[in-house]
Amino acid sequence: MEEPQAYRRQALLMGNRFEITVVAEEESRAEACIESAISEIRRIEAMLSTYREDSETNRINRNAGIAPVRVSAETYGLVERSLRISRVTQGAFDISYGSIDKRLWNFDTTLTALPDEATARRLTRLVNYRNILLDPDERTVFLLEPGMRIGFGGIGKGYAAEMAKKLLQGMGVESGIVNASGDMAVWGRRPGGGPWTVGIAHPDASDLPFATMEMRDSAVATSGNYEKFVMIGGRKYSHTIDPRTGLPVTGIKSVTIFSPNAEICDAMATPVTIMGIGAGLNMVDQIEGLECVVIDDDNRIHTSRNIQLS
Repeated sequence: MEEPQAYRRQALLMGNRFEITVVAEEESRAEACIESAISEIRRIEAMLSTYREDSETNRINRNAGIAPVRVSAETYGLVERSLRISRVTQGAFDISYGSIDKRLWNFDTTLTALPDEATARRLTRLVNYRNILLDPDERTVFLLEPGMRIGFGGIGKGYAAEMAKKLLQGMGVESGIVNASGDMAVWGRRPGGGPWTVGIAHPDASDLPFATMEMRDSAVATSGNYEKFVMIGGRKYSHTIDPRTGLPVTGIKSVTIFSPNAEICDAMATPVTIMGIGAGLNMVDQIEGLECVVIDDDNRIHTSRNIQLS
């Protein structure tokens, strides 16, 4: 019998580059498992996409202010967990961010000035997780205000990574990584028996790690301003928008979250960025199993209570 090896494949899924790694003794077995994981991610993409007219997300959005929409238990559960995270983060995470007028923030060369605060607040008036109403008995989702829109951009990749990991584990894959453009679910050990080593991207050179951590049966996600931003008046503005104000976040280059669950990591990275270093780390320290590394605009490193970098 062959020695276990790590087999990898990349695929464009959910508008992002996914890389799936499976440790197996036979290449054919690994490829079959990877193909199943890709199919699972595509299924989730079809369910959550705001670009597909037939997705459950779009059915919810089309009926905003009109009628509750009965959805699958899976979609209902994801919305329910999203609202729980909104409450924990005091609205810094909000899936109704889809209501923000895309003309307000177009992070390309056409964006040369910030909107005034009054305009930004007016265009975010529909962003309010409290107006997403759930009926557990009927399993419906209702957006209270006409024009409201939800989107899962802040949690969907992590959810897909976690679901693909669980599918692979159910197929008997004892070790692997699902990497959803930096949102990673990691389990088992690499070939040879050692733990997986994960690098945290340096915000000034995203292809280089500034630190590494050994991981086993864990997850990680990073939110940073190094991939999409604009420079206005000599100042960098992140593509991360505070849903409470409609204005971009400043002061933080990147936030990396560690937890046992990729969905939680994905969902918590952006809120910590929005809440700021003090409030964000204070929140992280109060949640069991959650750890965080923050790099500010001056390249200073801030960590939650129990983090250990190497």
